[in-house]
Amino acid sequence: MDLFKKTLNPVAALAIIAVLDIFLFLVVGAWTVGGGETMMTGLIAKFFMGSAIDRIPFWSVAFPPDPYYWKIYISLGMVFGAFVGAVFSKEFCWRMPHRLTEWVMITIGGLLMGIGIRLAFVCNVSTFFGLTPEMNLGGYLAVSGILAGTWVGTLIYKKNLEG
Repeated sequence: MDLFKKTLNPVAALAIIAVLDIFLFLVVGAWTVGGGETMMTGLIAKFFMGSAIDRIPFWSVAFPPDPYYWKIYISLGMVFGAFVGAVFSKEFCWRMPHRLTEWVMITIGGLLMGIGIRLAFVCNVSTFFGLTPEMNLGGYLAVSGILAGTWVGTLIYKKNLEG
């Protein structure tokens, strides 16, 4: 498995991704990663809440939970592919936060990312590879927000690690 032991040229890697993205768009149309995670969240909520989930308009009107929603499998495929790549490159290891403050920051960060995905109706991957190349102002605003959020989050995380 020499393929996993060396780094691809970034230009070649992006060209491969672009070509594959074109074929994906031709086969299944536009997609976002946030849709798969949202549907998985809905399925988990339905498992715990049962029919009570139907009282929430988002889950009953806009995004009814459906286990056959195809974007779930794209999201799971990306996680599986990342896992396989890390294992074959011998770079896989479990990393666990050591302090409660790290767990809190990770949880809040995940919640903020989920809220941002729902507010923007798009994920960060789609923003970078979809909206920004289309010269969409929303894409550039989203990228600006992602960069600002990353900077602020890094400052907060660094302060917590030092303190």
